[in-house]
Amino acid sequence: MPGLSIGDTLPDLEVETTHGKLKLHDYVGDSNFTIIFSHPGDFTPVCTTELGLMAAYADKFAERGVKLLGVSADDVQSHNEWIKDIEAYNKGHKVNYPIAADPTRHIIKQLNMVDPDEKDSSGQQTPSRALHIVGADKKIKLSFLYPASTGRNMDEVLRVVDSLHKASHHKIATPANWKPGDPVVISPTVSNQEAKQMFPQGYQTAHLPSGKDYMRFTNLHDQY
Repeated sequence: MPGLSIGDTLPDLEVETTHGKLKLHDYVGDSNFTIIFSHPGDFTPVCTTELGLMAAYADKFAERGVKLLGVSADDVQSHNEWIKDIEAYNKGHKVNYPIAADPTRHIIKQLNMVDPDEKDSSGQQTPSRALHIVGADKKIKLSFLYPASTGRNMDEVLRVVDSLHKASHHKIATPANWKPGDPVVISPTVSNQEAKQMFPQGYQTAHLPSGKDYMRFTNLHDQY
């Protein structure tokens, strides 16, 4: 559905990929998260670096129970030829995740991954550099949208996966510039009494001019 955003249910599309046909809901299954990421086109420089880094980070995502699915407007044959370049340029890291074909632009329209300005040589709309992180409940948990000129930072994608995981298991949020191992903040909806029970490891409260105790920090050591 156009306008697909955080909180919306992923459309259960059937897509043709480099791994054969698959339905999106079946592919997501009960995995912790699935990352669906679109690219303006095959045999383009920034996309080649991005898909290569996705391949290089695949083990890190797999450790977290995360699946990957690329989307590009070209056909499967083109994808398979392009993969050879991606692997060669990115030190041989294998592209083991599927890449969906979308020559009719149906998928990118349904997933809200259309660049509003760019068109290809035939006048068709092109994919934006978009990324959705989908939960096991098939809902969009987070989205990135970059212009074609700016490649993604895979460390940031990994970081937000870790943040989403912790927030889905505890009543916490991750502060600005948080990275795994840093303290997290306890949700304001949790009372101090509840916080003592939920976080037996304890927590620290920042002293502020307002005198309010909403800045409460704790350390979490749970892993995937």
